[in-house]
Amino acid sequence: MTGPTGPVSAAQPVEHGGALPEAADLVVIGGGVAGVTAALYAARAGQSVVLIEKGRIAGEQSSRNWGWIRQQGRDPDELPLVMEANRRWQELAAETNEDLGLERTGTVYLIRREADRGRYESWLPHAREHGLDTRMLSARETAEMFPDAAARWQGALYTPSDMRAEPWVAVPALARLAVRAGVRVREDCAARALDVEAGRITGVVTEHGRIRTPRVILAGGAWSSLFLRAHGVPIPQLSVRSTAAATEALPEFCRGGAADDRLAFRRRQDGGYTLAPSSYHEIFVGPDAFRALPSFRRQLMADPLGTAYRPWAPRGWPDAWSTPRRWQPDETSPFERCRVLDPPPNEAKVRQMARRFGAAFPGLGEIRIKRAWAGLIDTMPDLVPILDRCEALPGLVVLTGLSGHGFGIGPGVGRVAADLAMDRDPGHDLARFRLSRFSDGSELRQGPHL
Repeated sequence: MTGPTGPVSAAQPVEHGGALPEAADLVVIGGGVAGVTAALYAARAGQSVVLIEKGRIAGEQSSRNWGWIRQQGRDPDELPLVMEANRRWQELAAETNEDLGLERTGTVYLIRREADRGRYESWLPHAREHGLDTRMLSARETAEMFPDAAARWQGALYTPSDMRAEPWVAVPALARLAVRAGVRVREDCAARALDVEAGRITGVVTEHGRIRTPRVILAGGAWSSLFLRAHGVPIPQLSVRSTAAATEALPEFCRGGAADDRLAFRRRQDGGYTLAPSSYHEIFVGPDAFRALPSFRRQLMADPLGTAYRPWAPRGWPDAWSTPRRWQPDETSPFERCRVLDPPPNEAKVRQMARRFGAAFPGLGEIRIKRAWAGLIDTMPDLVPILDRCEALPGLVVLTGLSGHGFGIGPGVGRVAADLAMDRDPGHDLARFRLSRFSDGSELRQGPHL
């Protein structure tokens, strides 16, 4: 395995530089897994494509996630997209000629509380409808899967075809694959504004000059709301901090990803485990949080203890009180002032995760944490993304709000976004992911996301 040994940061050297072209068929804003794969599939369809990234490829959530490529527990409307992504991950991994750490190792949702059993069992009809190999395990089968565990789980939901990969290796490798397909990738290049003439997009203004283009895909993650609002398109998106940690190498007792209601863990290729709180996240309050919170009321009430509120977003973050909401295209934008969002981890949660992991598997001995990090997850009130053309700005496709699912589903939604930008049939029913659902008076529907 090559590449960085942890999440990508602004300290890493620029890999993709060079001059920007004057024009392109398509410009993709954002160098995470969704933007990279959208650019790749558009280039393979014969388009001239430029991908611009304000910081580093995979610098934000695409290298800070758990590394799960999970079909299990998805919202039913997302399931066809993530099953496609599962297949595409395997194809792309073979084409990169790099070791992404991609393995089919399964996902296990462990039942610690009997109250969780009904939720998991209710998801099985969705798996059966789509031919997914998910099944329930009994307490005995679960104990046989984890024979050395001190914890005694009451059963589990299990999907053997789910996979894992190393995020900070995989997404940069996909970007190199995109370059070989003809995509012009430029890091350290923020998109400041869209050029709009006669109501249609005609270009993108970057910090390094203007690119003429009739089509743009915005895959800006936690920055998407700020960028869209500056163009008169508000969306109720929140950015929540999620903490993760990597242990030192430990004996292998689980090859894939597993979680109960308190702790998630995933075997890594380097012999350690990635740990994360199962459902805990933190909202740092800023202007957009106040605007969006009413839309999130149902989600927050469903899990009131899973969210911690912090009094203000730190300087430079997308929703900080001091972050400008308006700027001129010839001015330095907020995106250049924060090349890579690198929030500090919640150290108390890191210590708690290590304790819980050690208590669940005492035979592992002392749990040493070699690194901890955090990322800002772009999330929507109904926990499914926006994947749609923007009627207010013809030529723009919005791909954001992946709600912590982006790494696994990335190649699927990237392919769809590319087809939307090229006015092709996306091959999936995207009604649930429409941008207008936040403004057309329809009730937001919370699916059985697990």
